[in-house]
Amino acid sequence: MNQNSCQKIEQDVDSSEVLEDDNKSIIMGLIAQLRKGTDLSRVTLPTFVLEPRSMLEKITDFMSHPDLLVKASKTSDPTQRFVEVCRFFLSGWHIKPKGVKKPYNPILGEFFRCEYSLEDGSKAMYIAEQVSHHPPISAYHYSLPNLGIFVNGEAHPKAKFLGNSAATVMKGYTRIIFSELDNETFEISNPNVYARGILFGKMTMEMGDQSTIRCKSLDLICELDFKTKGYFSGQYHSVTGKIKRISTDSTLYDISGVWTEELFIQEKEKKSSKESFFNVSEHTVITKSVESLDKQEWNESRKLWSKVTAGLAARDVDVATDEKTFIENRQREETAARQKEGLQWHPRFFTINKHEEYELKGLSGIDLKNLSQANEHLKKQIFAHTPPAISPATSTETVMSEEDQKALIAEREPIAA
Repeated sequence: MNQNSCQKIEQDVDSSEVLEDDNKSIIMGLIAQLRKGTDLSRVTLPTFVLEPRSMLEKITDFMSHPDLLVKASKTSDPTQRFVEVCRFFLSGWHIKPKGVKKPYNPILGEFFRCEYSLEDGSKAMYIAEQVSHHPPISAYHYSLPNLGIFVNGEAHPKAKFLGNSAATVMKGYTRIIFSELDNETFEISNPNVYARGILFGKMTMEMGDQSTIRCKSLDLICELDFKTKGYFSGQYHSVTGKIKRISTDSTLYDISGVWTEELFIQEKEKKSSKESFFNVSEHTVITKSVESLDKQEWNESRKLWSKVTAGLAARDVDVATDEKTFIENRQREETAARQKEGLQWHPRFFTINKHEEYELKGLSGIDLKNLSQANEHLKKQIFAHTPPAISPATSTETVMSEEDQKALIAEREPIAA
């Protein structure tokens, strides 16, 4: 796999911005057509509000500190191991774009894959695919197979207009499994995302509402409350939480702090003082390695959206809008063609299991007693280039040369917005 370090995501502690007059009038014109509670998943947003990467890649933010997950898997004390999993979960939220930005909505069949190289020599791999468009569902798999660490999940974002705010309700789950510990499993739910001040005031991005981390076999749960700032009080990006024994509802640890800066933990029973739990400035983000664009298939996220991203980077809104419109129109045409022919779309990398959840193909057949073999199997499964393309229009495998892939991207005429 050719390595090409990921783009640096610019950070802004306030996650806020003030719109230029022209952009504000576009937003106001769009909002004038909406009612409170409107589902925004079918609303085409202006290009200037976009973060230059797909939602499939954005999910990787939460895997930016895999060393913490490795540490958790190697912690022998069960309660402390749970604490370490909580630390890992909270470590990825500080990575965010500057201002109020929304990632590209993945098209059906789009996928993103990458690798991570840890300092101890171990490697992590990630694959995500858009397995449904309406409703939007992103399925993902992240693992360090040599260490028996497997992470599976689904993201079901649903955006709603709330007046002066827009909310993205983050349905779905993340499931962490330590196969070397009798498949010890941690179930995680995510908080919701809010864009504030879209009608008046300063636009701000916030996390809000509840999130949980649960391990039934350890009888432990972490209940987190991501706080949103009030008009006259409170603080941006704060979170509080409790790690509790499920059977007794007794609190073992309190968690507090600002997830963009530093979090603290306090052991309840010993009445000890607060200790630093995760300090953003003290932890280095482990960057992902992605194949260069000329090696990627046409529906890999970075290649698919490359011209939109280039337009945004050059501040050429017209080019970015034309390219974005082309992708969206092509998806509509392919959907209509499938419906006309009575064809059903089937994901390339994921399949529905007996629990009606999306699972990486072949995962259930892996021999977890042979982790080296499992590693090789997953590597081939995730990074294979055969077949190089699956046409969303026909839901059949299509052999396409690299030259044909380049032609598909380069020769098309942009469709005007």
